[in-house]
Parts: sequence; structure tokens; C-alpha cells
Amino acid sequence: MATTTLPAMPQSTDSSDGAVDSRPPPKDLSHHLSRATKSRAASSMKAFYKYFAIPGIGQLAGGLPNNYYFPFDTLEAKVAQPERWKPTPNEPIDPPPVHQLVNSLSLDDKNSKAKPTSSPLNQPQSQIAVPHTSHQPNPIRKIDLSSALQYGTAQGYPPLYYFIRQFTQDHLHPNCPYKGGPEVILTCGNTDGFSKVLTAFTNEWSEEKDWVRDREGLLCEEFAYMNAVQAAKPRGMNVAPVKMDDEGMLATGKGGLKDVLENWDFKTGRRPHLMYTVTMGQNPTSGVLSLARRREIYALCSKYDVIIVEDDPYWYLQFPSSTALNADRVGPLSRTSASSKAAITPPADANTTLLTTGEARPSSWKSSGFPFLDSLVPSFISIDTDGRVIRLDTFSKTVAPGCRLGWISAQPDIVERILRITETSTQQPSGFVQSIIAETLLGPDHSGIETTKKGSSALPDGEGWKMPGWVRWLEGLRGNYERRMQTMCSILDDNKYLLKTGRRNSIATDEVDADEWSVVTKTPVYDFIFPVGGMFIWLNINFPAHPLYKTYAAQPGGLARLSRAMWIFWTQKPYLVLVSPGTIFSPTAEIAASDGWKYFRLCFAAINESELAPTSHRLAEGVQGFFRIKKVDEIEKMLEEDGISIEERIEEGGLGRLVDVDEYTGISQLIVQSRVQADFWIVTEISALTIHHKGVVAVVDRGDPAG
Repeated sequence: MATTTLPAMPQSTDSSDGAVDSRPPPKDLSHHLSRATKSRAASSMKAFYKYFAIPGIGQLAGGLPNNYYFPFDTLEAKVAQPERWKPTPNEPIDPPPVHQLVNSLSLDDKNSKAKPTSSPLNQPQSQIAVPHTSHQPNPIRKIDLSSALQYGTAQGYPPLYYFIRQFTQDHLHPNCPYKGGPEVILTCGNTDGFSKVLTAFTNEWSEEKDWVRDREGLLCEEFAYMNAVQAAKPRGMNVAPVKMDDEGMLATGKGGLKDVLENWDFKTGRRPHLMYTVTMGQNPTSGVLSLARRREIYALCSKYDVIIVEDDPYWYLQFPSSTALNADRVGPLSRTSASSKAAITPPADANTTLLTTGEARPSSWKSSGFPFLDSLVPSFISIDTDGRVIRLDTFSKTVAPGCRLGWISAQPDIVERILRITETSTQQPSGFVQSIIAETLLGPDHSGIETTKKGSSALPDGEGWKMPGWVRWLEGLRGNYERRMQTMCSILDDNKYLLKTGRRNSIATDEVDADEWSVVTKTPVYDFIFPVGGMFIWLNINFPAHPLYKTYAAQPGGLARLSRAMWIFWTQKPYLVLVSPGTIFSPTAEIAASDGWKYFRLCFAAINESELAPTSHRLAEGVQGFFRIKKVDEIEKMLEEDGISIEERIEEGGLGRLVDVDEYTGISQLIVQSRVQADFWIVTEISALTIHHKGVVAVVDRGDPAG
């Protein structure tokens, strides 16, 4: 139930610049809705909303607690300035040398109370406060605890909802081709958003009760973020992987999207009508889907009536420097396709904006108003003539994962159905989170703050980031993560060859006779592309070059065991590195068995700056060391002792914790899950969270281990 009346969702035919909106309306996709979603009606309490705002009305209708009984008087925080982090160039250029990158990453001692003034963590901050009550009559501008902590509207806290809506329509997707542009609704993060999309567009299927012909399917990449796939499987859905290259999902070719849809085996169920894809900084492979490839995929989805669910938590983490480095990078293990290379065609006109992928941004497109945003490869929404794209966005990577806050962008009719699902499920994201994020972005309402309750009597000095500050914050985050990526990739690139000496076709460990003529050869032990986006490096191990490859290839499941042994080898001294095996990103057991064991995912995002370079060196040295093992007994011993050693380390309190460098085991994690560097969080940058409760002040400091 809501206490405020929101202005109706605009349905005008005018665009944001005042011109008549001549774009065609989106298509009706209601035939894809699940049976339950089709039958959902608006909340019966919604009819009362308009009466709540009548001046002087005696409100006896809603079951609302009295806001003066809330135990929180104010919510205060110190917030980073949006200029805290240094951006990187928008154009594809070569990165600086490794030693410069390492120096630029230094934040000094984050645990020291006396940080040098040069440290980014010691730069000016803003003091913000969410008051208990504001007399601001406009619900779009009103930010206070009495409204934020009350039952709220399912579409989101009004000030934050309208900020995100403006950002989405005017700056993130200014070239949406259908009338009115996308509508938005706030979520509790992308996991929640995708769960609601599945509820809206799929029916549960049971092998025991239902016909095979009614079984629905989900398209996804060959290697995928498995939380999404695992959300679909319990609903009985067919999971249909699509082949991919370094860029992302393939549109054509064997196993590509056209092949999968055109040759669908209806004996397994209905042809999939839903696609889940991470198109920017793909998890786990780090690819960014070019605009040219997007057009190919979109045309196929339009032809076969497939809804595209675009999960893009890393959309702002696009790295132009990688495009320049990858242009001439075709290693023996490369998966780059001819179509991907053909898409990178820099224009002759120097005034043309280049996208991250090296493509020219269409000259007919509107500007977002920010050069940084204009340089990024756009969403599928920018070419969504049908209105079949559902975009999932989150604050998890731009603020902090614990916020559990995000939003869905889609055509209005789809958002309206998801709104109905939200009304009877999560209802709304956390009021605490929405209010503090709204205050950070929009700033305080100085006129009308009621200070009759105990708490801070001084007005906050924060002016709010506003739209330019928000975009600048994103640009700075991209800069820091790009420098991290460049550091790790440069070290790995310098150490990817194993040197062999002598006349033998094996690795020489003894000294070569000085009188003999010898040959030094270089064998690549792994390969990768410099990530064009995201937080990961997708490491492809050249197992065929291992001395024991043929031995294990002759055994059923032997190569997967060899890969597992390598993973174990990394976790042991002197290497002590933990990475994610590629098998856990395989949507099917077949992919895990055929290809998943070849890969490992490395996350350069969360590990501390001081550990990034040394851990990268240890990882590379671990590969070299593993490729010097020639005895099967050594491999088998590692596999046999794996369970025991891990259990011992867990008992010691170490391996079960996902920290940067485990205090007990010393293992650097690169990392099992997609963690964000804590120093880049807005919420972490809120250096102290002060809660005034009946005159008692509680402070949670960012350096408190208990916090």
C-alpha cells in the first residue's frame, strides 16, 4: 500500500525534447505471457491511492504503521565525490607499461587511519542526511524516512524512480525506436528481476503431468551465468545453449542462433521464446557484443518471435584499450570469428564517435548528452523496433551488491505486468536503500526539513550528484577497473609461453651440455583476449601441450581430471591462488564434458591493489609449474588428497571465506564469485552510517570488521 499519489506514467505522444513522437508503438507480446500473469489484476488497494493525497483527509483506510513510531530519526552518511576515481580515455588506445599501471592503482594503506592526502580515499566527501519528515509537497522531490520506510509503490520510491526513468530514457537509451521509449520498474537486483521475468513469460512444466509439446525453452550462451540458468531449470524449461566466440553469442554458423532456431527439434518441446544473454562484459567470457552482431541476432529474434532478456550489470565497464590490443591478437586458441573482425571498421571521419568495439556510432543517432555514454556499445533497446527487449540493470556493480537494488526497462505493457507480479511478491526494494541512494543522487531538499525530532540539527552539506555526477562516477569506476584489467592481462601476457631447451620433445630440467648445439622453443600454455568489458579474464589452457595430455585423453573423463588437478595445484604453496573452473559456467553436462574443463575464469575486480600484480605472477608461475609435471602419480596424488586438504583448510577457518587474501590459508582469490572491489562502492564510500534513535547515536564505520 502507498501513502503518496504518483503522477500517472506518461503516455504522451511528445518526445523529451518537445517534438511530436512519430515512432511506431511497440508490438503486442501478450501471447507470450504465462497463464498466471495473464490473469493478474491490479491491487485492490490501488483504487484508494488517489484519496490518500486529499488535504486534511482522515486516513482510516490503509493498514499503515504510524511513521513517528519508526525507531529512526535520520539517516546520515559521508559520501564520495563523483570525481574520486580517474577516468580512462573513451578511444581505443594502447595502455601504459605495467609498472605505471600498478602505481596508478595504489590506494595506499586502506587500513591506516592516517592516509596521505593524495589517496583517493582521503579526498573530499559530502555529508548527506535523510530527515525524518519533509514538507515538500511534490512526491517526486520528497525524500524522507516517513515516506521511504512506509509501505511504498511497487514501481519504486518516487524520487529515485523518476531519476532512473529519466536516466534510462534520455541518456542510456535515447535512441529507442518505439513510441514513448522504455518504461522502468525498480527491483531488488537482477536476480529478482530475472525471476519476475520468468514468472511473467513462462509456465511451469512437469515431466510427470504435462505433454512434452508444451515444454518451454530458454536460449542462452554456450558459457553462461549459471544463477539465471538454474532459476529456469526448476520450472521444467529446456535450456538451449548457443555457440559463441570471443565477442559473444553467434548469430550464424553451426550451433549459432539461426541454426538452433531453424533446426529446432520439436520432440523436445516448444521452440524457445525467451533468450537470456549478458551482452556487455559477458560472464564468464568478458566479450562485448558489437552493434553489427546485435542487429543480426535481433533480426532472428524478430523472425522467430523471441523475447530478449538482456542482463547487463557490467554495461559501463567497457574497455576501449582492449579493442586496440586485440586487433592483432589471434593466438592458437583464439575463438574470434571472421564476422567479429569484420565489424571493427574505424571510420575515415575523425569527428565520428567510435564505440568500444571500434565501430562507428550511427551519425543519425541522438547523443546521450555525455561523451562517455556515447562511446559505449548500446543496448539491444537501441534497435528494438518490436519492443521485445527486457533489460535488467542493477546498482550491485555501481554502488554495492548488498544494496539489492536494480531496475527493469521494457515496453510499458510488459512493465505493467511485472508491476502486478511485484505488488504481490517483493512489493518494493528496501526503503533504507532507496532513500540513501536517492539522497546521494538527488541531494537534500533544504526547504521544508522538519527538525523537531532528536538528531542532527545541522543541514547536510551534500548537494547531490545529479545526472552529471552520476555519469562521472560511472566513468571513474570504468577507469579503475580498466587499469586493473590492464595490469593483470599484461602480466599474464608476458608469461604465457613455456620455454623448452634441448633436442628432446619434452621439457628440459637438467643443464644442456655446453658443447652441444641446442634449440630454445616457446610453447603457449594458455591464451586469452584482453577483456573488452566486465570483470573477468577467460583463460583458455593449452592442455594438448601438457606432457600427460595423451595419457589422460585416453581415459573417460581424464581431461576433466587433469583440469581439476591444475585447479588444485594453484591452491597449494607457493602459488596459493583460487580461480573459477569453466565447468561451473557450462549450461549443460555435455558442454562441461566437451569444453568447460579447458577454461578458468579470473576476476580482477575484488582483490586488493597490493595483491593484484603478485597474485597474477603466481597464477602464471602455477601454470608453468603444472606443465612441468611428467608423472601420473603426482597428478593422482593431488586428486586423491584434494578433499582432505580442503576440509583441513576449512576447519582452520580459511577456504570457506570469500576474502581477497585469506588470513588463514593465504589463498588469493580471483574469484569464485563476481565480487566488486569494496573501495569502489558508493555504500562503502559512505564512510560512516549514523542512526539517531531516541537520542542514542550508533555509528557503523567502514573500517569496522564487525560491519
